[in-house]
Amino acid sequence: MSTKNLYDKEAREKITELAKDIDFCMLVTNLDATPLHAIPMSTKQVDDHGAIWFLSKDTSEHNQNIEKDKRVQLLYSDTSDMEFLSVYGEAYIETNREVIKELYSKVDDAWFDGENDPTITAIKVIPSESYYWDNKYNKMVTIFKMGVAAVSGKKQDVGVQGKLDT
Repeated sequence: MSTKNLYDKEAREKITELAKDIDFCMLVTNLDATPLHAIPMSTKQVDDHGAIWFLSKDTSEHNQNIEKDKRVQLLYSDTSDMEFLSVYGEAYIETNREVIKELYSKVDDAWFDGENDPTITAIKVIPSESYYWDNKYNKMVTIFKMGVAAVSGKKQDVGVQGKLDT
């Protein structure tokens, strides 16, 4: 696996690409406690500044945890395409109805009573430290290279990893 750190615009583009491709992540809050609080969340948007947005109920445990401590970890994992993203940052709870309306889609009706549900909040995560692991090639090439490595015992360059500095 090779290393390629990305900066500024390239880093924001990589975060956007992976967060949108993978969609669901584990939002981890209450980082000083054991066990950690982790919940699956669907990425609603990655804005031009690299902030990652979600929708959530105002009474949720993760919202309560964010109100006490803004530090969060987002863990994205797509094992079928061998793409992974880890984002550490600060989360902010947004109640602006225009922001919520922009993020809301019909799929969200599964969790909320429509876009005017008074319990909806948006969570904005501003990354401060991020890392990625990405498949360098298409899935078939990667599987082939992994097979070559297994048979030959020689390492194969199957992906790229790096730090993302936005």
